[in-house]
Amino acid sequence: MAMVEIKPFEINYQEEVITMILDIQQGEFNIPITREQQPDLAQIDDFYRKGGGNFWLALHQGEVIGSIALIHIGNRTGVIRKMFVKKEFRGKEKGVAKLLLDTLLTYSRNMELSDIYLGTVQPLVAAIRFYEKNGFERIDKSDLPPTFPLIPIDTVFCHLKINNQDKI
Repeated sequence: MAMVEIKPFEINYQEEVITMILDIQQGEFNIPITREQQPDLAQIDDFYRKGGGNFWLALHQGEVIGSIALIHIGNRTGVIRKMFVKKEFRGKEKGVAKLLLDTLLTYSRNMELSDIYLGTVQPLVAAIRFYEKNGFERIDKSDLPPTFPLIPIDTVFCHLKINNQDKI
């Protein structure tokens, strides 16, 4: 497969990012969520970067093919959001999801975060399996930190303890 570049979000990709995410959520997985229900997508810099988080894109020949975001919620804790990879770029042999996750985890270690959480929905079985293969463990909603930004549709929650000894 041709090169995939992971880079921090730039405003000129905003509409492409929103279109990709909505196509996957609504078109592919029939998740009833609209653009208006995701105001963070209209203000990526303010929403993700202000508190020490970030938002990355996977690009293939200049086209947005994936995304991942980190929200810093205090107490050395981060939350993964907006992890999406276009269908034709998914799969272990392609490695796009792993590149995105590794970028987020490297950034998290460098920020000296100790815990990463995420919420997702049950229909995203392959995504849940991907997180579990990468060290995340399922937890009960009641085990989330109090500052975790809940999304009403999320039903599956995961946690990863980061070992900062491998700081890069």
